Amino acid sequence: MAQIFKKDETIRFRHVDFAGIVFYPRFLEMLNDLVEDWFEEALDRPFSAMHEHGKGIPTVDLKVQFKQPARIGDVLSKSLWVINLGGASVHCGFTFTDQDGKTCLEGEVTLVNVGLHKGTNQIKAEPFSDETKNRILSFII
Repeated sequence: MAQIFKKDETIRFRHVDFAGIVFYPRFLEMLNDLVEDWFEEALDRPFSAMHEHGKGIPTVDLKVQFKQPARIGDVLSKSLWVINLGGASVHCGFTFTDQDGKTCLEGEVTLVNVGLHKGTNQIKAEPFSDETKNRILSFII
């Protein structure tokens, strides 16, 4: 059965601009936090361990629609699921909804599993391990 990874986030003063609404780059930081939490909590691949071993998961494509503002004090329910899994890439969908169920942000993000080769200063796509692929597969909707 397909899963959706969910996390709640309360909008804080640090997230908002002078008008009291989330400044749009903060939404992208919240998305990155969601991806990082998904890798650590659901896929058992914390970013800290990946980086220690010369691995990474950069974003290579991002599509975002800002549907409505979120304000300080709002609690957003952030959801992430998998649309497609490739050998070294994963294409995900996401939504952020407020406490009234209204969508504030939605979109798609493509992440690529890479190796960081410090000797040559190159970053190259590397296939996901079978274990990671199996964990990711449970999130395909």
